[in-house]
Amino acid sequence: MTGAEKIIEGSEQLFLNAGFKSVTMDDIAKHLGISKKTIYQFFKNKDELVQAFVQSKLNADHSHLCALMNQSGNMIEELISMTHFAEELFSRVNPIAINELQKHHPDAWALFLKFKTDVLTQTLEQLLAKGIKQGYIRDSIDAKIMARMRMNQIETGFNTTIFPVAEYNVWEVQSQFLQHFNYGICTFKGIEILNNYKQTA
Repeated sequence: MTGAEKIIEGSEQLFLNAGFKSVTMDDIAKHLGISKKTIYQFFKNKDELVQAFVQSKLNADHSHLCALMNQSGNMIEELISMTHFAEELFSRVNPIAINELQKHHPDAWALFLKFKTDVLTQTLEQLLAKGIKQGYIRDSIDAKIMARMRMNQIETGFNTTIFPVAEYNVWEVQSQFLQHFNYGICTFKGIEILNNYKQTA
């Protein structure tokens, strides 16, 4: 592990517990037991460190997603694995941290948006196109539109303004969304496999 990687890994706990705004370079240096000067040998400022931290997490998520896709036995399993992965990813994103990234670290926020579009949305789009060719997904749907709708649907399910935690179970909301989406896009052939998967899952 390089010096930069150690700093990124060591700052994770502070960022996740206190958020990006309140954590200072002094806090990180103290937490790691090193001098602030050592940190500046690898990162010129906190913004650059936050960008490196976000990119590191996204790289790990990308690798995990690729592994999930390779493990799946058929297109329907790939679809379910993909959507569960996206749900888990969005559930880990603290709304406060998101707000702080947008306001104080726009370059790091841009990395997250790029990952959402270039990795999550495009992976789902390709998966839907594959399902259409295999006869599992209705050929009347537009894979590009449906992929973008699904990613934003997942985000909406974690929006506590729309679904207050006192009234809704977040995972029940996501389960309802997932069923609505899957059964809406599948052919009868796809629905049969989907039902078989649900019975054995």
